[in-house]
Amino acid sequence: MYTLLSGLYKYVFQKDEYCVLILGLDNAGKTTFLEQSKTRFSKYYAECHGVIYVIDSTDEGRLPESKRAFEKMVTSEALDGVPILVLANKQDVETCLSIPDIKTAFSDCTSKIGRRDCLTQACSALTGKGVREGIEWMVKCVVRNVHRPPRQRDIT
Repeated sequence: MYTLLSGLYKYVFQKDEYCVLILGLDNAGKTTFLEQSKTRFSKYYAECHGVIYVIDSTDEGRLPESKRAFEKMVTSEALDGVPILVLANKQDVETCLSIPDIKTAFSDCTSKIGRRDCLTQACSALTGKGVREGIEWMVKCVVRNVHRPPRQRDIT
């Protein structure tokens, strides 16, 4: 009887928990994106179900550095199969790089992405444009991918 009640309690009151990393170079807009999406994280998780990678689309000079950081992240074994949302932030600035320009700059990363969901989304964390769409896409991917939990790593 206790097991039945315990299971019922968990079913009714427990929420599924997912962890999503938000990565990008400094000044790319990660913090502004979090504030705009009204998401509050009280801690960092060692495991994640999705990654949001933020690119400063106004800083063409640092695009190669951002690409190297992206390549390092995307080839991590721990993130194999985890969906990736690439946010091309600061699209409200006239001189920003377009989505096609960013995709061209990152084109040789395509083969490293492997078999996973990946979307490049234009956004402005400052105005909120594109933020909701990106989050909704990530939620769909994470829910669809629920049976592939993060890989557990033994630290020895």
